[in-house]
Amino acid sequence: MIARIGIINISDRASKGIYEDLPGKAIVDTLNEYLTSTWEKEYAVIPDEQELIEQTMIDMADNKGCCLIVSSGGTGPALRDVTPEATEAVCSKMMPGFGELMRSVSLQYVPTAILSRQTAGIRNNTLIVNLPGKPKAIRQCLDAVFPAIPYCIDLLEGPFLECNEDIIKPFRPAIR
Repeated sequence: MIARIGIINISDRASKGIYEDLPGKAIVDTLNEYLTSTWEKEYAVIPDEQELIEQTMIDMADNKGCCLIVSSGGTGPALRDVTPEATEAVCSKMMPGFGELMRSVSLQYVPTAILSRQTAGIRNNTLIVNLPGKPKAIRQCLDAVFPAIPYCIDLLEGPFLECNEDIIKPFRPAIR
């Protein structure tokens, strides 16, 4: 089974072409380094509009069959930052440990990490993870949480994600 992974850059300016979509490209580049199994991407660059974010996540999960959706942007305290609210609206289970770990890691680099509201949740058989919008922070956060993602996808009965263990080592419990 080929893994389908959704990547959503949530940015008013990038969606209007005012600046280049560096966060989305950073996610793709990182996943290409991590994954040795074949995967296909569903890709979107959209503005910070909660209804559109929700619709895009629902479409990728329910219609496009993505086992994982990774978003960037919209996780700060600004009025237009509504990615966590959209994620909570479309998920039946929230996974707060993802956000806790990402903030913990980010605090090693910047004191403003406490302003971040990254989170994760489950919609049916799809894991949705919200990342910050800065490419450097995207890599730092993915390096922290990705070791748990393949096993989470296993638990959701998704495709088996194989990784380049020289780059990232996924954790899967030993079978007894």
